[in-house]
Amino acid sequence: MSEISADYVIVGAGSAGCVLANRLSADPRNTVILLEAGGRDWNPWIHIPVGYFKTMHNPAVDWCYRTEPDPGLNGRALDWPRGKVLGGSSSLNGLLYVRGQPQDYDRWAQMGNPGWGWDDVLPLFKRSERQERGADEYHGDQGTLWVSNMRLQRPICDAWVAAAQEAGYPFNPDYNGATQEGVGYFQLTTRNGRRCSAAVAFLNPARKRPNLTIITHAQASRIMLEGRRAVGVAYRDRAGLDQVVKAGREVILSSGAIGSPQLLMLSGIGEAAHLQDHGIEVRQNLRAVGRNMQDHLQARLVFKCHDATLNDEVRSLSNQARIALKYALFRSGPMAMAASLATGFMRTGDHVETPDIQFHVQPWSADSPGEGVHRFSAFTMSVCQLRPESRGEIRLASSDPRKYPKIIPNYLSTETDCRTIVEGIRIARRIARCAPLTSKISEEFRPDRTLDLDDYEGTLDWARRYSTTIYHPTGTCKMGQGPDTVVDARLRVHGIDGLRVADCSIMPEIVSGNTNAPAIMIGEKASDMILADHAAG
Repeated sequence: MSEISADYVIVGAGSAGCVLANRLSADPRNTVILLEAGGRDWNPWIHIPVGYFKTMHNPAVDWCYRTEPDPGLNGRALDWPRGKVLGGSSSLNGLLYVRGQPQDYDRWAQMGNPGWGWDDVLPLFKRSERQERGADEYHGDQGTLWVSNMRLQRPICDAWVAAAQEAGYPFNPDYNGATQEGVGYFQLTTRNGRRCSAAVAFLNPARKRPNLTIITHAQASRIMLEGRRAVGVAYRDRAGLDQVVKAGREVILSSGAIGSPQLLMLSGIGEAAHLQDHGIEVRQNLRAVGRNMQDHLQARLVFKCHDATLNDEVRSLSNQARIALKYALFRSGPMAMAASLATGFMRTGDHVETPDIQFHVQPWSADSPGEGVHRFSAFTMSVCQLRPESRGEIRLASSDPRKYPKIIPNYLSTETDCRTIVEGIRIARRIARCAPLTSKISEEFRPDRTLDLDDYEGTLDWARRYSTTIYHPTGTCKMGQGPDTVVDARLRVHGIDGLRVADCSIMPEIVSGNTNAPAIMIGEKASDMILADHAAG
């Protein structure tokens, strides 16, 4: 067993971990070690926007998690892709740049987390961002995370935006601007038609710093504790050998909403009875570890079309060759496409003050991105509930770090969640029956016309049978004070010195939108707090 040391040891090179590695190593007096269970981001499909078709469900770069059978989904188990590579899930995701609503962060602050309100975090979003539209009150253009407009347009998505306006929803050119509500087009983490992952944006500029060590194929097995202090991390290298890195100042977990609580529990930090069931010595009884899990559940409605969609464009080898040539020459066309083109943030009624559902509209259809498109002309209208009340959990299945934990989502377990997903599906179907979209649709495929718009129970049953994750697990190391939390407002694990968590697991409540941009903001916020706390002594 070898042993190396640094001031800071970061576990996980995902969206937040890459930011932390960059910011903490910017001062040459700080030494930083970044551990990543996966490998380098050398797979060329990672860097091509549409590459998520090839990387999701690929065990070389995806953890390939799977949930427990969920009663809320009629007993179905879901695949939960998470990145296992430099850049983490930002190397596999749909490239959609969404911050959420100001009210999300103000709510965090109101829950006992000073410094996390919208006015506090907006400067951090702007600091990261290099927005191609330029800087303004809401956007920055000096960061290293490139944020771009769509390089691809498709008539079916334009028709959806027009039909949504016909249905009464306003056009919004910038949902990351003054207000989120309305319909429009996604902003993407791309630069010149290539993915701008967290590894590209934050690790690449820092990679040559002599005070930053990046160790890949290093799966953490436990946090090393001396009394009540974290002093290092034990991990298994690619040869299967056990190794140790020591931390002079802090260990920072950035392993995500699945990995971070799992590693805490493997290290004896969690609910005492649960740890004892697995023969793990209890070092800190924190019953909230792994609980409070939240995710956005999407209902994917599919509509067959009269005109060709991307399903048809990619079907023949000759078309595939033309698409590849267009991308190679111009970095444009379908290969430069994000997971979705059009979006909408809407309220299901006057009982909510801000949007509580989000649409992702795609000029293609598939049962799963990793399984290829349907063999007919169609597009997808996906709708998700932005602020679910349902809470799931992560539980250990074994004390062996190589064994995946149990993922228990507990979807659609409250009346509000059921009512909201049903109303979201109804809104989607109403938009499909508005001009100019109605003239382009040849058939309501999933669900079909036999499901009446006013059939609440039938629509809810359809949602339980067909809805799936939209890949936003959060909340399992909840930030705040009290027995239902894991870290304080400075992301320090309760009762353990020298240990923080900085990733989407710290969210007390899930943000109202996609989670990659907030994960990067959390990395920015954590780095500021760590450096400030060290400077203060």
